[in-house]
Amino acid sequence: MNKDTSHINSLENEAIYIMREVAAQFEKPVLLFSGGKDSITLVRLAVKAFYPAKVPFPLMHIDTGHNFPETIKFRDRLVKELGLELIVRHVQDSIDQGKVKEETGRYSSRNQLQTTTLLDAIEEFKFDACIGGARRDEEKARAKERIFSVRDDFGQWDEKNQRPELFDMLNGDIEHGQNVRVFPISNWTELDVWSYIEREGIEIPSIYFAHKRKVFLRDGMIWSAEDGVVYRDDNEEVIEELVRFRTVGDMSCTAAVLSDAVSISKVVQEIRDSTISERGARIDDKRSEAAMEKRKQQGYF
Repeated sequence: MNKDTSHINSLENEAIYIMREVAAQFEKPVLLFSGGKDSITLVRLAVKAFYPAKVPFPLMHIDTGHNFPETIKFRDRLVKELGLELIVRHVQDSIDQGKVKEETGRYSSRNQLQTTTLLDAIEEFKFDACIGGARRDEEKARAKERIFSVRDDFGQWDEKNQRPELFDMLNGDIEHGQNVRVFPISNWTELDVWSYIEREGIEIPSIYFAHKRKVFLRDGMIWSAEDGVVYRDDNEEVIEELVRFRTVGDMSCTAAVLSDAVSISKVVQEIRDSTISERGARIDDKRSEAAMEKRKQQGYF
């Protein structure tokens, strides 16, 4: 067994252990699913953790209404093939109910509005643990998270008041009204995720591979010009480029990168050579230096 294989096996074993601890310690867990590579990896780990039994908790997608069509098609096919339960809650409903206000203008996005929809769904179903695909290497606020990250009864996170995690001892004891966000792949890197996808032969949405797409340039970033979701000035010219997406939010907050990587092995090599974090293509993280941390404090994933 080579070093890379041993490393991936160790990460897989840790994640499966965490999944089983969630099932053992919580009454109503849920897996937060976006259709991106990290949540797809979580699904594979959950299937492995409980095989040959079925995954003992549902998947939940907070749908902004501005998702890439390829991602939604993939989501629906995956849950059907695996026989998984899928819960979908829509940001549009929160807007219609007057709970959040639609942003307008050049940098408008529904990404931040997801928080209200998510917290309402947690309350609706009384979920006490939400499994997510965040990783510590993605962003500095996420690097502060514990694997079992407690939220108060308002869904908020206090980065200065977190439980110690010693060795592999995970404490799921919570008070009434609290819930826990769980991050089984917290110790993985982007390269680890892609190496695991390659090893396991996991299918992923086509937008992760290089393809011709209508885009426009703004602020040195490549924005999707399809479906009219992203606001575009009249002087911002639509062009067609060979691009792929390293990270998948919705169309209003996710930029593409120029690429000719049309296979998983080429994606892996591209990531090995890259000097830019995948979150560098997330427009919502550029609103302020502490954008992610503020969203997490308010109850974001």
